[in-house]
Amino acid sequence: MIVNDKLYQTVWIEGTSVFMIQQNLLPFKFEIHECKTYWDTCMAITDMTIRGAGAIGAAAGYSMAQAFLQFRDDPEKAIRVREARQDIENTRPTARNLFYAVERVYHAGLISPESAMVEAQKVAQKDSADSKRIGELGSDLFKKKANILTHCNAGWLAFVDYGTALAPIYLAAKQGKEVFVYVDETRPRNQGGKLTAWELYNNGIAHVIIPDNAAATLMSQGKIDMVIVGADRIAANGDVANKIGTLGRAILAKEFNIPFYVAAPTSTIDIDCATGKEIPIEERDQEEVLYQSGIDKNENPVQVLVCSPGSKALNLAFDVTPAKYITGIITEKGIVKAHHQSIKKLLEEL
Repeated sequence: MIVNDKLYQTVWIEGTSVFMIQQNLLPFKFEIHECKTYWDTCMAITDMTIRGAGAIGAAAGYSMAQAFLQFRDDPEKAIRVREARQDIENTRPTARNLFYAVERVYHAGLISPESAMVEAQKVAQKDSADSKRIGELGSDLFKKKANILTHCNAGWLAFVDYGTALAPIYLAAKQGKEVFVYVDETRPRNQGGKLTAWELYNNGIAHVIIPDNAAATLMSQGKIDMVIVGADRIAANGDVANKIGTLGRAILAKEFNIPFYVAAPTSTIDIDCATGKEIPIEERDQEEVLYQSGIDKNENPVQVLVCSPGSKALNLAFDVTPAKYITGIITEKGIVKAHHQSIKKLLEEL
């Protein structure tokens, strides 16, 4: 994406430092965050400085490579690297791309730290290429005029480049199609209202932010033609884990006969996870629900308590959408049914 007349990826590595867009400051400030050690990168994943399935995967791969470089001369290198791998994998339990990247880079690193770095770069490059292809395939689903609903952020910021759910929208707009996007605000962290809206605004895509509880009314009024969301993990049977609230959108889409698509690379598919019931669901700090962040009139960052003082909150970060609600999964290898046989055949072709 072009920001301030400069081309950026979401995450990249220079020397032994990992650089990433500081997403917790968006859309109010655009800053680059540097992670000098593997642990710094772990912390950036944990506190959501970087977020989104593909971007987490790329960052995790880079973090694994950093560990091999960091401990290359340590007498207990093998132990330190295994501990680092465990640290990285404990940052975000739901996102499949994280484990996919770490496994690839770890095995490459057993050859040499340089091999780990090369493999981490390959993971990031593949993420970008896969996202671009998803955009090409997904844009063919749009008619000349399309009103799209999306939930959370599965755009450029959620991947190394291009994104998944937003990639077809960007390409369709370039093709001259009239695309309008309804952006769920996506409580509690407001990734839709903050990140998706920021991306769409920067790309000149017509859109409006809606409260999360407005989707049913808009669907009932015939104002939404299609729903496209991303995914953090896809089970072998086609069940999909994504940002909390996705299940509700899928049920509504089924009720109003609206196509519901999931856009994700094959690296998000966990063939060893039989159904969505086996997907670990991350529970995050309750303060993300109780407080909202923003800026004051002087553009200083502020956090405001928006709930009853003394009350507690339950903060499940993801939910699971059963395959029966999903029209299709847009991958870099094609659009497939959310069904065990379709997914198995897709992976066999890789």
